[in-house]
Amino acid sequence: MISIEPPFISENFDKLYIAAKEVRLRAYAPYSKFLVGAALLTEKNNIAFGCNVENAAYPQTQCAEASAIGNMISQGDRFIVEVVVVGSGKLLCSPCGGCRQRLREFAPLSTSIHMCNENGYQKTLTLEELLPESFGPENL
Repeated sequence: MISIEPPFISENFDKLYIAAKEVRLRAYAPYSKFLVGAALLTEKNNIAFGCNVENAAYPQTQCAEASAIGNMISQGDRFIVEVVVVGSGKLLCSPCGGCRQRLREFAPLSTSIHMCNENGYQKTLTLEELLPESFGPENL
C-alpha cells in the first residue's frame, strides 16, 4: 500500500500506481536514464499502461502517457477516467505539454492526474489545472 493517502485519492489509485511503477521499470531510456510509467483507468474499468521509449533522434522519443494512450486505443477503450504517472527522482514528474494535450483528447477536464515517484504519491491536479483554457474536441 501507498503510505500517503490524501482524501481525494480514489479506490483505484493503488492498482494504477502499482501498474505505472512496474511498467516504468521496462522503460527504454538509455540516454536520459529518466524512467517514466503511466497507467490510465478507462471507462470500461480497464487499465492501460505505458512507459517512455527514447530514440537516438530525440524528437522521436515517445512519452509514457502517449504509450499508455496507444495501448488504451488498441484494447478498444476511448475514454480516460483517471491517470497515474510515476517518474524518476525526487521532484514532481508531471505530464509534458504534449502529453497534457494528448490526455485532453480522451479525458474530461475534471480527470484526476496523480503525479508520483517510485517512493509514492506526490500531488494530484485535474487536467484543467494542468492545461487551463485548453483546446479540445468540442472546440471543433
